[in-house]
Amino acid sequence: MNALAHVVTLVAVAAYALSGAGALARLPVIRTGMAAVGVPERWLIFPIGTLKLAGAAGLLIGLLGVPSVGAAAAVGLVLYFTCAVAFHLRAGDYSPQFVLANLLLALAVVEVVVFR
Repeated sequence: MNALAHVVTLVAVAAYALSGAGALARLPVIRTGMAAVGVPERWLIFPIGTLKLAGAAGLLIGLLGVPSVGAAAAVGLVLYFTCAVAFHLRAGDYSPQFVLANLLLALAVVEVVVFR
């Protein structure tokens, strides 16, 4: 893995960890966005926050020398954010959170390439 891949992976770890921590903390901006797309607030702890933090941890483990775990985490994040984007589309929500979900999906796709 080259230096750029390391940097991109560290950025991804930070992004997914912050997003997961925000969900676990039930930040108002996240609660509002989830309500707008029809996601129950009880999902913020599990699956939403838990899966994002697990994905961040998996990417970090991949970066630290177990690339198969990084690859699995990246694929899981692609699946998660594909569902997130679908929820926004289904609800007709094109808010900044929709844009963020798409950016995090794109970042997860990049991570799949990094760990291939």
